[in-house]
Amino acid sequence: MAAFGMLVATSASAQLFDVSRLDDDPVPLEVLSGRHQGEFARVEGQAIHETSRRPRWWRLTAREAVQPAESPHLVLRFPYLNHVEVWRPGDAVPVRRSLVGSESDPEFSTRALVIPMPQGLATGESIYLRVTAFSSSPMSVDVEPLAAVHRQDLRHVALRTFVLGTLVVLALLAVGFWVGIGERTYAYLSLTLAAQAFYLACVGGEVRAVPWLAELVGSDPRVGRMFGLLGVVASNSFVALYLNLPERHARFMRVLHGCNAALLVLLLANLGTAAGWLPWVANTVFLVSAVTTFAVSVVAAWGRQREAYFMVLSWAPMIVLVLLRLGELLGGWRNPEWMEYAFPIGLAMGGLVLTIGLTDHMHQMRRDRDHASRLATYDVLTGALTRSAINERLEALAEAAHRGRRPLSVVFFDIDYFKRINDAHGHRVGDQTLRIVALRTRNRLRTYDLFGRYGGDEVLVVLPDTQLREALCVAENLRAAVNCRPLSIENRLFNTTLSLGVAELHYGETVEKLLERADAALYASKAPGRARVPGYTASRLRTPAATPVSNTANSHGASTVV
Repeated sequence: MAAFGMLVATSASAQLFDVSRLDDDPVPLEVLSGRHQGEFARVEGQAIHETSRRPRWWRLTAREAVQPAESPHLVLRFPYLNHVEVWRPGDAVPVRRSLVGSESDPEFSTRALVIPMPQGLATGESIYLRVTAFSSSPMSVDVEPLAAVHRQDLRHVALRTFVLGTLVVLALLAVGFWVGIGERTYAYLSLTLAAQAFYLACVGGEVRAVPWLAELVGSDPRVGRMFGLLGVVASNSFVALYLNLPERHARFMRVLHGCNAALLVLLLANLGTAAGWLPWVANTVFLVSAVTTFAVSVVAAWGRQREAYFMVLSWAPMIVLVLLRLGELLGGWRNPEWMEYAFPIGLAMGGLVLTIGLTDHMHQMRRDRDHASRLATYDVLTGALTRSAINERLEALAEAAHRGRRPLSVVFFDIDYFKRINDAHGHRVGDQTLRIVALRTRNRLRTYDLFGRYGGDEVLVVLPDTQLREALCVAENLRAAVNCRPLSIENRLFNTTLSLGVAELHYGETVEKLLERADAALYASKAPGRARVPGYTASRLRTPAATPVSNTANSHGASTVV
């Protein structure tokens, strides 16, 4: 989007002057003496439209008197980087003006070159201008009272400050996001916005606030052009990453790659030449990039790609504005004065929309990552930890227990005859059974105890800082939570019981060995008739009574069950 600023609109006003052009560059004395009066050719409209980079003379002849009462000023808008020498009636030396550099006038803003006309201008009197142009954009000619000049300057400064400030702030935010999260798309967005800001400051004259840069830009228009080209290259790269063109829209990607290759060649050419053909070629390549970007955005939006909505919202106004500007350049119509600010404001708003869009894209990616991480960590059906997740955390807890000589116990349990439930009532009832059992048992645990679905109906509970005796009490609480009353599923009651096995970690023991002992205890509970809680010590299995212990007093308090 950076190069949209190359297409700057002019304002329309009443015809105050007859404008004529001299296609030669004689010495000023010959022109002012009237020697070349008959060689001036009248042009249509009230604008200076230079197509040549060599100096050229222009004559402005007043159609009616310009009275000095309101301190009239000659206003040349939009000056780009042109150098103008103005000979007013009675002047022995010209008034020299340029947008930047030593010939700029800090009394006025950069919206126009302003030349006072203290004596006014009589009907038929002429003002002579010697113009050295660096752009083919027309420069409108107006006369404004001093009060109107200052009023327009204030508006101009406010709007340009808003535009440039917005672009700079967004560029800095993008840099911060890039550094913070390492996402390369933010780097390209930051480069795009920064190049746009520098380009607008160069062509709009705001660089005169930095004297050495102003002198460089004022004497060499290639500086501003360089930022414009860099902005387009960065914008194309941003679009490619943001819309994931290599995977989703490879054909459009190849077009943008070709445009970037051409722009890089133009960048190198820009370093060595100031030829008049280069801006036209650059704008042509830019227009191809713009049309391609907008086309792929529309296609992606039609395909319901969320990121494309922001691209369409950002680019659609700019496409309309550039078409209006092209129509004016081709002589189709005159655009209103506000068009002078439409493109810079469009750039700022487009940058804001893209920043919001990219931020939304990053949030969506984070939500997807979080969802994937949750799927890898938690069982969808029961909300318990997955097997890999609880194993990973058990390893860490076991290492800490060994290091601190602290107790650690585990409980394995499963639902008795769970396969019969699935076979008799279907998997939907089986799933509901798992959910209710998981909820009832998890409610009997401490907040820092681990609860994981190990596979099928088998559940692993990890109890940090818990000895075997305490773990057996916890296991009884878990058994009682399920055995105490039937499960209500689809208006039917199901009597369900648990079998549990308990084991305590021994110093120096591996997690694999611990789980083997707990699993052995679980299978031991099934041998005498299920619904039991054996505990596996180093020497023997310990099997307490199968009577539910619903009121056991320990640190694992019971809560409401399903």
